[in-house]
Amino acid sequence: MCLAIPGQLISIDQPLPGDGESPEDAFLRRTGKVSFSGILKRVSLAYVPDVTIGDYVIVHVGFALSILDQAEAQETLMYLEQLQPGVED
Repeated sequence: MCLAIPGQLISIDQPLPGDGESPEDAFLRRTGKVSFSGILKRVSLAYVPDVTIGDYVIVHVGFALSILDQAEAQETLMYLEQLQPGVED
């Protein structure tokens, strides 16, 4: 079983096209920094062309797969926090 985790997009890095590369191909190489409860990771943004800074995204194995609304992301993060060992009600 695999788990995709929500995180908030903090920044976007858009590479310039390389030799012989179209702007569209360079766009597919976009990456961004995503915050997972304060832990920053660089992820591929190839699958979420409409993402903007501040959006919450679902990330799996280094790829942002979809955009979540903030309420849904916060609810998911709350449930994940409750799963941590030693967390009491």
